[in-house]
Amino acid sequence: MCGFSNTVVQILKNLNVPFEVVNILENEMVRQGLKEYSSWPTFPQLYIGGEFFGGCDITLEAFQSGELQEAVERAMCSCS
Repeated sequence: MCGFSNTVVQILKNLNVPFEVVNILENEMVRQGLKEYSSWPTFPQLYIGGEFFGGCDITLEAFQSGELQEAVERAMCSCS
């Protein structure tokens, strides 16, 4: 796992929310498909409630501002 991916994983662990990690290096079709689906060229890519949220920098900024916690809470409320 690269440093950027590890940063996102640590943020999600800090929030104590369920998440799944997909190793995109194992499958070129998945890697290319995600780039096209999200219109985002880099990884990691964080999805909340099935919607693309952002990469490492956006996730870190949103975590620091509290926006990430709010997005996770909204997604968890709408799923239950």
